[in-house]
Amino acid sequence: MPKGSPELTNARREEIISACKTLYKDLSFKDITIMKIAESTTFSRASIYNYFETKEEIFLAILQKEYELWVADLQNLAERFDSMTKDGLARALAESLEKRRLLLKLMSMNHYDMEENSREERLREFKVAYGNSLKAVDNLLRKFCGDMDAAARQAFIYSFFPFIYGIYPYTVVTEKQKKAMEQASVGYTYYSIGELAYTCAVKLLQ
Repeated sequence: MPKGSPELTNARREEIISACKTLYKDLSFKDITIMKIAESTTFSRASIYNYFETKEEIFLAILQKEYELWVADLQNLAERFDSMTKDGLARALAESLEKRRLLLKLMSMNHYDMEENSREERLREFKVAYGNSLKAVDNLLRKFCGDMDAAARQAFIYSFFPFIYGIYPYTVVTEKQKKAMEQASVGYTYYSIGELAYTCAVKLLQ
């Protein structure tokens, strides 16, 4: 563990995470290396290993932060409204996801590899953020869908979360993918993240 105050350690971790996040806008996961991340920071490659043991740990930290931002959005919904129809809740959930494209992009990656190549303490920190997102959605269901019992709420969560894990590749399609589908005569209708998330949520809430 590097020397320094917790504040300094967190600031250094944030610099590394931010650099990786910026690289991910233009590069794929496989093309991003610890060396490339180091070149975008004030750290050497060796120094980065003082904070993250693997590239996967850095991506897991990004995903954790995205979950935390989403949880904050969901908590804000619960605080702003006294009541909401099921249709309104479905739209609100869809809009919250439309803003979290990076969250959905990371969700669509192979979580097994990210989690398997991260230390237990890092994985535990991530799971806290993930668990808070489940609780935040359950809280919205409790508040705005009074007719749903515990089993119904769990059924919604266990259907909606697997769905959103795969929503990104269905809505963000490259020109190369579009051309291939046209050549293969695949009839495909393109929807936005918000449109698909709303359709799923409203059906599960009926």
